Amino acid sequence: MDSAAPYLTHRADTTSSGAVLGLVSSLVEAAGWLWAHWYLLAVGLAACWGGGEWVVRQLAARASAERMALELIPGRHFDPGLEEIFRRGVQLARASTSMPWWVPRRAKSVQIRLRADGTTPLRYRIEGPAGGERLLSITPFGPDVTVQRARPIVDAPRTHTVRAEFILRGKPTAPLRDVPLDPDPLQPLVDAVCDLRAELGDVAEVRLALQRAPKWLLRARRLQLLSAARRAEQREAQRAARWLRQDAGRLEDSLGWQLRQLLSGTSGPGAARRLVMPPVPRRVEPTQALGKLAEDDHLVRVQLLVLCASNTEGRAQARLAQLQAALDVFGGRSRWAMRGWRLGPWRIGADQWPTRRGFTRRWTLGHFQPPRANWVRLDEITGLLKPPTVNCRLPLLATDLPTFAFGDPELLLQGLYRGPDGRRRMVGTYAAETLFEVGVGKAGGGKTERALAQAIGWAHAGGGLMFLDPHRDSWPRAAPFLAHPHLMGRIALIDLNTGGPSALLGSWNPLAMQHGPASHDVVESVTDAFASALGWDDVAAPRALTIFTAALSVLVAVNEMACRAGRQEDQATLFQLRALITDPDFRAAALAAVGGRLDADTRAWWTSVFPTFPPDAFGVVLNPLARLAAHPVTRAFLGQPVGVYNSRAAMDAGLIVWVCPAGTGPTDRLLTALLARDLLRAVRSRRDTPPEQRRPFRLYFDELITLTGAAPDTIAAMFEDFRKYKVTVHGMTQLLGRLPGPVRMSLTQNASTLASTAGSTTAIAPITAEWGEMPSAGQVAALDRFEHYMSLTVAGRRIGPVRITGPHLDEVFADHARPHDVPRLERAARDLAQARPLDELIATAAAQQARVSAFLTQHTPATTPVSLNKGKTYR
Repeated sequence: MDSAAPYLTHRADTTSSGAVLGLVSSLVEAAGWLWAHWYLLAVGLAACWGGGEWVVRQLAARASAERMALELIPGRHFDPGLEEIFRRGVQLARASTSMPWWVPRRAKSVQIRLRADGTTPLRYRIEGPAGGERLLSITPFGPDVTVQRARPIVDAPRTHTVRAEFILRGKPTAPLRDVPLDPDPLQPLVDAVCDLRAELGDVAEVRLALQRAPKWLLRARRLQLLSAARRAEQREAQRAARWLRQDAGRLEDSLGWQLRQLLSGTSGPGAARRLVMPPVPRRVEPTQALGKLAEDDHLVRVQLLVLCASNTEGRAQARLAQLQAALDVFGGRSRWAMRGWRLGPWRIGADQWPTRRGFTRRWTLGHFQPPRANWVRLDEITGLLKPPTVNCRLPLLATDLPTFAFGDPELLLQGLYRGPDGRRRMVGTYAAETLFEVGVGKAGGGKTERALAQAIGWAHAGGGLMFLDPHRDSWPRAAPFLAHPHLMGRIALIDLNTGGPSALLGSWNPLAMQHGPASHDVVESVTDAFASALGWDDVAAPRALTIFTAALSVLVAVNEMACRAGRQEDQATLFQLRALITDPDFRAAALAAVGGRLDADTRAWWTSVFPTFPPDAFGVVLNPLARLAAHPVTRAFLGQPVGVYNSRAAMDAGLIVWVCPAGTGPTDRLLTALLARDLLRAVRSRRDTPPEQRRPFRLYFDELITLTGAAPDTIAAMFEDFRKYKVTVHGMTQLLGRLPGPVRMSLTQNASTLASTAGSTTAIAPITAEWGEMPSAGQVAALDRFEHYMSLTVAGRRIGPVRITGPHLDEVFADHARPHDVPRLERAARDLAQARPLDELIATAAAQQARVSAFLTQHTPATTPVSLNKGKTYR
């Protein structure tokens, strides 16, 4: 047994060696076979890779179908801080991985979509995993940003489309440029797409996708960067050593060095040569070599895709170039550059094979497959993590401010807007929501010209209006553009700036009852007009208010009785009020005729209180009436029993009424107050008409200072109440500060449009204060003539302030001027107002007292109470 042990051991070793050799031989044979049949191995590997890629794509497509989209709409004063934006970036990074474990990494991302198509300046959308919707819906921006679910965007095919992918070029560890928040970092992108035209099919979109950095990929990238840094240091050390040896060799071969050797006695073949020590490679500091990749916190990978399209050749390519220039703003030692190669005039990139198909897949499905160099920290892209702020100038598009079309009853002309591309277009606002307008600025700045252009456009569109101009300058300016046959039958001219006996003048009786107004409304309207113009109130002039109200009640009752009897020509006017107070016979006849129409308190006041007043108690009432009667124009205008002027009828019929009061003296202010109060009464009387049947009507008040000086409370009430009755007010003034407080507050509170031309900074400051000093009073004060800054209301939101050129009639309505037809227009306008010669009207007014007295005599009961005739005559 012992002698056989070595043999067995040797045999086992031989068997083991044979097995190893056999295994090695098999492996060599297999390798040889594979080498000979390498294509089979390649096919197998390709099949495995293809199958795996197919599975990954299917899973990624399935996950992409469950993504959600949110649209962020910033407010006008959205101004976030760096911390708020940074927190938003953290939310986006966290939400990028809010998906099930089986989802491939390429489908785990959050996309920021910046889109412009000519209908909006810049839409800001967030697309991400459905699981991150709750996280993304609650933003740190607060109520200044509205977050809402966004519908999918379906683009119609465009004729020309260009695509580009941007990667980070330059030093891979260097950060992008630190772009400040003021002005907005998005401003270059907004400027690049500000002149998109929807009618040409223009569209431009930038998609920034981001994903939290995978740890293993980050470690691999760091190792790669450290290795590259070490190799760079070694190459630098080798280059330095090579240059050092070359410098030493050149030094030893120089004549000076050889002479020193001869003088020192060390020259010769055995002389010692200079010892050269090669430099040692410096130690690579990880923090310096890795730069922004040194820390894990808030590090993300990004993918930046851009697509531009248009139906016009060349516009898409030009837009891409503009966006590329806009992204250069973020460039520093690291910058955004278009991926691809350039060969002469050709660029091989996302638009060509083989990368176009991958770009389309990533664009359509939202897949995330960025280049390996696209690593950024959140603070590098803060400018892209939020919607446009208050520091971003957004362009006005046709959807923001509609283009005015002549003859369109839904639009009101506002002016001419010059777009970023230099094109000018007439813009307007929607008539239904342009309720009140205020124009401020120095004389000759273009306020009245803009109002005239708007009124003329509204008239040609079939709308009714009244233009109240105390100076009459507006009528000759507007007449050539209103002298059209289809308008002449709707235009009435009430011109009180006439002179001479043959001058034509309309008429108005504020106390007339032939149209059936409520008697108490008429009494209240006229009383309030006198009280407003003369400063009467219950404290300063209670007796005057009482006497005036009681007298008007009697005269209105007389007129009501005359209309019922079919004797409209026998109605009393304001000038019969003097006779009612001063003439006992006329007063007794009037009270006897209408005694049954007066309430008991009014009859008792006339019989018991009126006789107790001393003669000097009536002067405060009689003096303004005497002034009205002393002026021939006001006497003729107000002294007619049946006045033609009827503001309520003008509103309901959609007439175009031009009213031109004369001057700004006390008598003129009183007349203006009567007109304003009558407008207030007439508009409020529209409550008897269903809202859907009320015809829109516009009032244009030039020189608000003059008008409000006569009736401040009335004008303020107009700006507060008229909206409910489909009557709007457009006011113009040189100084907002000179308007009474109630009027100024009502104007600024309810104005749909605030506009200002040039002027002093003090005068403009109240308007710019409403705009938050953007623009400042100094900027507005430096405007050229006909230039305006204005804020407008469109689709329920405020637009502007935006700079708009006021329309000049000779420019915007040049094709509609009919100067040769102006005489015919004036004749038609006076005919509609039933204007008569001034001397004829004065004669009628002088005879009206006798007509009323005769009517009362005929309708006075046979028995007259003695107490009614007891009174003194006050001359």
